[in-house]
Amino acid sequence: MVDRRRWVFALWLLVTVLLGAAAPTVFDSLAGAGWQANGSESVRTRELAEQHFGGNSAAAVQVVIHSDTATMDAPRARQIVDELTGILASDSRFGAVVAPEPGRSISPDGHTGILLAGAAANTDEMVAAVDELGPQLRAMSGDGFEIYPTGSSALWSDFNKANHDAMMKAELFSWPVTLAIMVLAFGSLVAAGLPLLLTMVGLIASAGGLVLLNQFTPISVWAMNFAMMFALALGIDYALFVVSRFRDAIRGGATPRAAVAVTMATAGKAVLLSGLTVLVSLSAVLVVPAPAVRTMAVGIMFAVTFVLLATLTLLPAVLGALGARVNAGSLPYVARQHCSVRV
Repeated sequence: MVDRRRWVFALWLLVTVLLGAAAPTVFDSLAGAGWQANGSESVRTRELAEQHFGGNSAAAVQVVIHSDTATMDAPRARQIVDELTGILASDSRFGAVVAPEPGRSISPDGHTGILLAGAAANTDEMVAAVDELGPQLRAMSGDGFEIYPTGSSALWSDFNKANHDAMMKAELFSWPVTLAIMVLAFGSLVAAGLPLLLTMVGLIASAGGLVLLNQFTPISVWAMNFAMMFALALGIDYALFVVSRFRDAIRGGATPRAAVAVTMATAGKAVLLSGLTVLVSLSAVLVVPAPAVRTMAVGIMFAVTFVLLATLTLLPAVLGALGARVNAGSLPYVARQHCSVRV
């Protein structure tokens, strides 16, 4: 890796660019539901409802129409029902559309009605349908009427948005803290940046890989959540092993090439065995019949694989190029420690 570091850098740049092109769409592309046991009686019952009852299953969408002042027999209410029916009926993902009916889906006081749109697609596609049409449906509110979709598909749509927003906030607060901890742990700014390199490569490659895999089989959005956690954790963990061993070898007078060889023969082997152990243990989760749970393991395995490959190839090449400059930007307390050891 040190001798051919230009090839290594070029290859990882190519992988990052190709997979990174798909990475920005990861949260919009991945599926939102999948919390089911494939082959179970409940899933078969839902499929029968979709086939023979106009999609009136748990995945159906209920659109609530409410007014504090008008009733469902008002002209404006009937106009809203007609507009909603036209929008939903024009989308092939929805089955039969049933307008609010007195005694069944209209409240006793007449101020609230529920329009039922059956599910003619799987649960993931129904969540995507609510993602796309939900804003348009809610935008029809006005003139004293409130309109909002609800039901299982709408619940998962809202949940995914809340999950995404919360995760972005968590990352915004956790990254500065993580960087500060890494600077203290590694003792130099350059060395502390190496775990970030592994983490970013692992995240970009994992996100792009999940988007591409989602073209063939639905992947839960949770897969990316876990990929982010494991990419960060393993990027720091593996870099700590490898970089610490490399710096010890450099301080012992070894050349950069020799230091990398010693490092990968010791810490590198430990990292390889650790990564393989994680991958083997996670493979057992792939037999779980719940798609969401199964794809969580897939997301973690993607992150582990890319971070492990980067640790065994890209990191040695970078260390070989840096040499003693890996200690650049050392903190004062680290320099004092090194002086006291030499004395």
